[in-house]
Amino acid sequence: MAQNDTVINGWQPVIGLEVHVQLLTNTKLFSPAKNKFGEDANSLVDLIDMGLPGVLPVLNEGAMNQGIKFGLATSAKIAETMIFDRKNYFYPDLPKGYQITQLHYPIVKDGIVDLGYKKVRIHQAHLEEDAGKSMHDQYDSNSVIDLNRSGVPLLEIVSEPDLRSAQEAVDYLKKIHQIITYLDISDGNMSQGSMRCDANVSIMRPDSKEYGTRAEIKNINSFKFVEKAINHEIKRQMKILEAGGEIEQETRLYDAVKDETRSMRTKEFANDYRYFPCPDLVPTHISKEQIEHVKNTMDELPEEKEKRFKDQYKLDDYDSKVLCAEKETAKFYEEVVQNCDPQIAAKWIIGELNALLNKNELSLADSKITSSNFAALILKISDGTISGKIAKDILEDIWESGNAVSDIIDSKGLKQISDTGEIEKVIDEILENNKSQVEAYKSGKDKLFGFFVGQVMKATQGKANPGMVNQLLKDKLS
Repeated sequence: MAQNDTVINGWQPVIGLEVHVQLLTNTKLFSPAKNKFGEDANSLVDLIDMGLPGVLPVLNEGAMNQGIKFGLATSAKIAETMIFDRKNYFYPDLPKGYQITQLHYPIVKDGIVDLGYKKVRIHQAHLEEDAGKSMHDQYDSNSVIDLNRSGVPLLEIVSEPDLRSAQEAVDYLKKIHQIITYLDISDGNMSQGSMRCDANVSIMRPDSKEYGTRAEIKNINSFKFVEKAINHEIKRQMKILEAGGEIEQETRLYDAVKDETRSMRTKEFANDYRYFPCPDLVPTHISKEQIEHVKNTMDELPEEKEKRFKDQYKLDDYDSKVLCAEKETAKFYEEVVQNCDPQIAAKWIIGELNALLNKNELSLADSKITSSNFAALILKISDGTISGKIAKDILEDIWESGNAVSDIIDSKGLKQISDTGEIEKVIDEILENNKSQVEAYKSGKDKLFGFFVGQVMKATQGKANPGMVNQLLKDKLS
């Protein structure tokens, strides 16, 4: 849908996002330690991650290729030469006392993310190592550090301040999530920290030539919280300015329980971090041949897949967009339609299956529904073995048990009745027992036709073939 710049009570929000994406590599950005979530604390830590004297970082080429993929997907400029810098600060979960990142020579610059109704500019996307994790809730009076995350490769995607509402920010974040998961450069799991977001928020008068003073909201970890945090921050800044105050440039945290942002510290500037080129890493050149190799190994992007689905499976725009919204769903659909009707499969995935997933807050991978079982269900619907109503019951049974479709049909006697003689016998009995309704129908009360259909379906426990019921009733009532 088209969206214009949002003005709230005479104020124009201006928003830019910094999205931190953990990359799917086997090892960390500069060390041979495994890059894996959920292992015992401090079990995946190399001497390089600990910053011990005498150790030297070695760049993970796989992480570099992931960055190139993102650049290609967003029509960005890929660096001919990228240089790593040291960002110096002191915190318990940063044992080296600095973070290796890219300031002036990032891997990606000047990209575009198309939201359909708006194009958002990417200022840059750069590679950097993640810090460790401080935990303050494990013990009553002590904080502890887990360095498993230290050195995990990140791609930080920095937008220009092109977003004008919390909803636009969410749409942009969802599009970034779609791109990175389609490219398999990240699983995008926000609850596990694979994708985190910092939001830079300011407000100004619509006719102003200069942006207002911004506040940065750190480490927001869900789409819902991004929307709520930005909306709260907009209201907070409006209240201050309308009372005659000034906005302080600072870093803030979003408290989801209280639904508010609170100050962490006055905002640092680049010179506070004393950036300088990392002396342990030489400039890295990226050849045209390497970029071409990465391009040739990339999967389809969402827009490409949508177009192919429309051409190959004769789907409309809406069905193609919904099926391709998540790579997992698109893959599931293509596995299903190898053996059954593409249109019927699309209808049931978008309708009944998505309803079950949303109701139970599960992904396809975590459910008992498999592509083979689902395809078997669609085939039974297509060949008339079961009706749509019975198919819904079977789908719920598969959801709970994971049993095969044929086993459920046989064990519960759910096979659709398509025998003309058997259905006729039921119809004749119903018409005999409802003579007054038959006369009323023949005298012009056409709506009674639904009554007769309902009686037949009730008598057959929903197993009668609906098409045959309708045709036979029309013949007998004419």
